[in-house]
Amino acid sequence: MRVIDLRKGGYTALSEVLDGRKGLVSGDYWEIVKRIVEEVRENGDSALLKFTLEFDGIVQPEEGLRVGKEEIEEAYAKVDGDFIGALEKAIKNIFEFHDSQREKSWFSNKQGIILGQIVNPIESVGVYVPGGTAAYPSSVLMNVIPAKVAGVKRVVMITPPGRRGIKPEVLVAADRAGADEIYRVGGAQGIAALAYGTETIKPVDKIVGPGNIYVALAKKMVYGDVGIDMIAGPSEILIIADCSARPEFVAADMISQAEHDIMASSVLITDSKQLAERVCVEINRQLDLLPRREIASKSLEDYGVIALAGSLKEACDIANSIAPEHLELMVENPMELLGRIRNAGAIFMGEFSPEPLGDYFAGPNHVLPTGGTARFSSPLSVDQFVKKSSLVYYSREALEEAAGEVLKLARVEGLDGHGRAVEVRFEDND
Repeated sequence: MRVIDLRKGGYTALSEVLDGRKGLVSGDYWEIVKRIVEEVRENGDSALLKFTLEFDGIVQPEEGLRVGKEEIEEAYAKVDGDFIGALEKAIKNIFEFHDSQREKSWFSNKQGIILGQIVNPIESVGVYVPGGTAAYPSSVLMNVIPAKVAGVKRVVMITPPGRRGIKPEVLVAADRAGADEIYRVGGAQGIAALAYGTETIKPVDKIVGPGNIYVALAKKMVYGDVGIDMIAGPSEILIIADCSARPEFVAADMISQAEHDIMASSVLITDSKQLAERVCVEINRQLDLLPRREIASKSLEDYGVIALAGSLKEACDIANSIAPEHLELMVENPMELLGRIRNAGAIFMGEFSPEPLGDYFAGPNHVLPTGGTARFSSPLSVDQFVKKSSLVYYSREALEEAAGEVLKLARVEGLDGHGRAVEVRFEDND
């Protein structure tokens, strides 16, 4: 765990640590993904079966790629009631939050002119849920629910099969959230299937959801033929804390991100040297108790930073330049700092709003911009599952009044045909 003094020009060192996670995509990865996508596009289901065996070591079961109702019913029998109860409360919170995001179509009518915007849901969406040895029901909820709130008619979920099948918690979450189709396929091959279709899987209009480097590159490759949400990178958290913060809370929140992945980044910026020292001690103590301590320790060693700032204002300025995925304001008066924050995927206020609350339960989406893209990107929302059409209606009188201005602008641009399309409507053709 690095300790950097920003008061002595340490910002360059902090930037170097965070920039070390970039540039990880080599040509080798790109060529592998390109081969997979092209083969799935050409050979459909047979390519999916081939790559599932090659990368997952799994021969597809006799029932095929699609998960049937019977398998979903069996999944319910394998999960406990407490999980169902927690899932239902999370679904309620996530639904209510995203329901507030819905936009309506609107129109204005004035002097023979009708202008407006028509909001329609995307027809079909593919949701990628990571799988294999892990289970991510939270990813199911965060991707499926806003799509259903938006009114998407066909939500297709894909997830790697795993040697023991898809985790029952994932199937139950998908069923409760409202997924319309579920397929046991993952990786770049699954993204290609969603984008271009196979004999079994019909193509979709947009693909959302997190995944590994192969999934991320496949999404990037098919973009343009279909829409995507974002290219997500490793998880990250930045905590701004003052002397009032409890070191055990700060340490726990940093570790909670570090256990995601060895590429995850956990940063503390504080104006309290005493807090910085106590957090270091707490991190070491808590790591000894963590089942995933090997991953978390590697993450903190390579991409963990405790930085000493001259003031909380300076801390906010640095946070804005980093534009973190998750930002915690663990200070005595977080509302006083909120107005200074411009760039962050999600902001967590106060000592009793830990980031995992947002991962699972609070309601806001946990699919967030990473790697500094919060400077120009937003969390996954209902907006990403709708499309908008502009509406223009002019009466004859209204067009006649505007004709001169339209002609002038068309001629300036040298587009005489544009002007002619207006003039022809007022010529005497009798």
